[in-house]
Amino acid sequence: MSLAAETRRAADDHPFLVAGLRAGVVNFTAAARFLDVDGETDAVATALRRYADDLPGYDPTARDSRVTMESGIGPVETLEEAVLVVGGTALGRFEEDEGRNGNGNQNRTALLATGAVDADALRAALGALSLENIAVHAAGVCEGTMVMVVERLDGANAVRAVERALESVLE
Repeated sequence: MSLAAETRRAADDHPFLVAGLRAGVVNFTAAARFLDVDGETDAVATALRRYADDLPGYDPTARDSRVTMESGIGPVETLEEAVLVVGGTALGRFEEDEGRNGNGNQNRTALLATGAVDADALRAALGALSLENIAVHAAGVCEGTMVMVVERLDGANAVRAVERALESVLE
């Protein structure tokens, strides 16, 4: 494998680096030191520079979507009650006085985004929530609906973070 091909493969193993290359904000020498490529740093940096030239430009787009939150989310008994199902666990809204979950898991909030949402939007939203140090307990996206479950007290900050993320999704 050529040095250029090995460098591209190594960069592709780090999506954040590829996003930085697309945005034109990477210090090529520092990135070359970071990558585990067998070759001279200057040669790897040159390969990265050429790779960046071949990548599509950083062109984030705003998504036409709406983000809302629904509190009191926890495990529910039936799929009809669910806003998100992962494996064998259905999560949905129920009134706290229903007594379904004594361990406090109903103290979660579902962020619901509808409209032009897809896996790229979910990736951007999860990244934004991570930057805000907001733990995501479950997440999914399908057919124009995206759901992320967070702690109830994080709900308002999470909505703002997801709205910001959906203003510029990198595709």
